[in-house]
Amino acid sequence: MRKGEETRNAILERAAELARTFGVEGLTIGRLAEELSLSKSGLFAHFGSKEALQVAVIEHARAQFVAEVMAPALKAPRGEPRLRAMYERWVAWGKRPGGCLFVALAGELDDRPGPARDALAAALRDWLDGIAAAARIAIEEHHFRDDVDPQQVAFDAYGIMLAAHTVGRLVGDPKAASRMRKAFEALSLRCRA
Repeated sequence: MRKGEETRNAILERAAELARTFGVEGLTIGRLAEELSLSKSGLFAHFGSKEALQVAVIEHARAQFVAEVMAPALKAPRGEPRLRAMYERWVAWGKRPGGCLFVALAGELDDRPGPARDALAAALRDWLDGIAAAARIAIEEHHFRDDVDPQQVAFDAYGIMLAAHTVGRLVGDPKAASRMRKAFEALSLRCRA
């Protein structure tokens, strides 16, 4: 990796950490420059605008999500074991400081049109499509019934994950993780052949 790429990667790592707490609107070139001991002009040269920085942060997190959640889960056996691996990897992803960046940004960007919202929506669509694909494979492998709707499985699984993240992190329910596991088991049981 070249020095410019290393610097850009370090900027995006720190920016993603800050965005988990302050949102992408809370990201500023000045704050990042100060935190990373870079000049504003040097940092600005990597992105060109605050909007480009926001999109780059989301795309960086998306690449990390694929590397840390999706790629390892795809190594699990086809069908329900793969769906379960995706779920477990997402749980681990959400435990990082600040939680899941995508969940943190959803409330901030859901009604705010623009490139950052589009990038976030694309990342979430890919995640939902990945869950639905795992459910389809679970049907093909006869782990799930033929009449199971893969898109509904994705919706329900994401709802469980989102509820656990919010109830655990924001509300502080100490049983959020166990409730999430119970809900995921109930979803799996409803789908099984």
